[in-house]
Amino acid sequence: MCVRKILKTWRAPGLPQGSVPVLSHSYTPLLLKCFFMIGTRNIWNAMAKITGRKRHSIRKSQASALFAGLCAQIGESAALFMSDRVEILETNAGFALYLIDKKPQLMDSGEWVFPTLQGLLEHPFPERRIVVDSGAVPFVVNGADIMRPGIVSVTEDVKAGCPVQVVEERHGKPLALGVALYDAGDLMGKTSGKMVKTFHYIGDDLWNVEF
Repeated sequence: MCVRKILKTWRAPGLPQGSVPVLSHSYTPLLLKCFFMIGTRNIWNAMAKITGRKRHSIRKSQASALFAGLCAQIGESAALFMSDRVEILETNAGFALYLIDKKPQLMDSGEWVFPTLQGLLEHPFPERRIVVDSGAVPFVVNGADIMRPGIVSVTEDVKAGCPVQVVEERHGKPLALGVALYDAGDLMGKTSGKMVKTFHYIGDDLWNVEF
């Protein structure tokens, strides 16, 4: 749908055949959302059918790479998740789960590493956080995407195309994980529309994965 909307600009009358049109700057956020959704749709689709398969410990070199990826997302808070023994849980989905203290606390999409909701409950941290008001909570816990009217605040490190945690305003409890569609400043400057694409929420298949 969004791609078709953009392509309409390519059919503008008077455009010489074979020439490349220049899209308005206003289309930049739309382009970002379109190509981002195409690139990560496998993760969202997999959440509805995830099952655990093989489980085994990983080498120290693999653990170092894992935590380096985590540090790139949440900085010094990555130290909260470090452990001498880390296991990988192979799944039928397009991402890997990592068990710390026998719990699936980290996930690797292939593009980034980020804590799962179980990981957030075990080790709360302040980075990459989007706070929603009480009116948004019933929708978020049912897997809804995050719309601008329900957002109270965001941390400055929120970046378009990167994972974020969604927490409720009163107690700061994590409700869902998603991928931001805008940088923090652009997001807070808007008054409507979808701001975060949700891919993991309390009670979904990832939350209840058996292994």
